[in-house]
Amino acid sequence: MKHFALSGEIREKGNKAVIKAFRRQGLVPCNLYGAGMDNVLFTVKEKELQGITHTPASYIVDLNLGGKVYTAVAHEYQWHPVDDNCLHVDFLAVDETKPIAINVPLNIFGHPVGVQAGGKFVQVSRSLKVQALMKDLPDQLDVDVTPLELDKRLTAGELKYDGIKILSDKNTIICRVKTTRAMQQAAAEAAKA
Repeated sequence: MKHFALSGEIREKGNKAVIKAFRRQGLVPCNLYGAGMDNVLFTVKEKELQGITHTPASYIVDLNLGGKVYTAVAHEYQWHPVDDNCLHVDFLAVDETKPIAINVPLNIFGHPVGVQAGGKFVQVSRSLKVQALMKDLPDQLDVDVTPLELDKRLTAGELKYDGIKILSDKNTIICRVKTTRAMQQAAAEAAKA
């Protein structure tokens, strides 16, 4: 999986006024925890943070805080309900020897058999939550939809990858091929005749 370098400034715990002052300066308050370490409070520049918030890709984040580098994943984001600005990020420190749970984007490829028969392809999920060691985490999960027939769907439980455990519910629908209205009308007319 790709790494993303992010620099931040360590901060003290503050009240709402202090947090609002950070945000006015274009900084996003963050928290780093996990892996048997004490919580580290810090801020990052909002523009730099957009490298991981404004992309469908997932990254292992190399956080440079006060000269020390931590390996982490973005665990949870808080967003402004109107402006859609990132208000806060929780980062989870990770260890190369322990499995990491992270959302990985899906790469759908192929031309489904059901579409060739006149159906319509619908992608329902854009990513899946998976667990693997850092060295085994892919940048994306490749999904071949070529064998997908008319009125059939592909679920997370049907996907298998080496060294990766899928944590998303096995009934999560990835994509499906559905019958179009034109096909339904043609079938109804054929039934009448």
